[in-house]
Amino acid sequence: MITFSLNYLIIIISILISVAFYTILERKILGYIQIRKGPNKVGFMGILQPFSDALKLFNKNLLTSETMNYTLSYMTPAFSLFISMLLIPIISFNNYSLYDNKHNILMFFILSSLSVYFILLIGWSANSKYSHLGSIRSVAQMISYEVSFFLIILFISIMALSYSFHEITYSQSLLPFLWGNLIMFFMWIITCLAETNRSPFDFAEGESELVSGFNVEYMGGWFALIFLAEYMSMIILSMMTMLMFLSNMMSINSWILLIMITITLLWVRGTYPRFRYDMLMKLSWKIFLPMSIFIIPLSMNIMYMNM
Repeated sequence: MITFSLNYLIIIISILISVAFYTILERKILGYIQIRKGPNKVGFMGILQPFSDALKLFNKNLLTSETMNYTLSYMTPAFSLFISMLLIPIISFNNYSLYDNKHNILMFFILSSLSVYFILLIGWSANSKYSHLGSIRSVAQMISYEVSFFLIILFISIMALSYSFHEITYSQSLLPFLWGNLIMFFMWIITCLAETNRSPFDFAEGESELVSGFNVEYMGGWFALIFLAEYMSMIILSMMTMLMFLSNMMSINSWILLIMITITLLWVRGTYPRFRYDMLMKLSWKIFLPMSIFIIPLSMNIMYMNM
């Protein structure tokens, strides 16, 4: 138990530091895409900017309106980060995970589904029509894409004949699942962007329409926790992409591929404009869902013929 706690603490600290540097990487990439420097004053080439922002945010006074639900407003941003942190022990690092069982993927389903409720509570507890509208739009988007999100994971489980991440990585020892499943891979990347409310699917935080979405009433440490939860989920989904499509994370090449996936999620923000909301729903229900439902029985038949 002590060993588990120490390992979990080290991994959590490492992930939080990586999230801090991930934010500065995003700001640098967006800066160069838009032909400007980005943060370059705090520390060497602006590398200490995330820590400066964290100190500023957590030192701010939290202002609340009379109509806010204080208990939920204080708890829900921390819970949204806590759910992301609970996903880390079930992910396999170098064929080893802290919490290893035969049904890691089912546990991932349960925990990732809970994040929807906390986003809804974040918007509802503020008792503001702007934040409530932003949270409803965010939940509608996440629920729509969770269907194809889970079907793609189910497809990979069928290919590996297991619900364990360890078995999935082991079954790719000869050939990664990426080869032959490029369509599913691109669908997965787009679904990950929609699940994390990232551009071009950032309708929940459309500044021109909703002020700031579900977190409009949240400031300082509250906003920092919501911000950390979003970026941590992006890093976790990048690791999931590695495990499911590109073998395990044992070699240096695998880590280079992981960095490329995380950069791709940032690159899209500076390249593509925001979708229309009806196009987002059409993409989910009329394109991704039928394709996912069609490909899974096809893969099962191919596997049955090869057995």
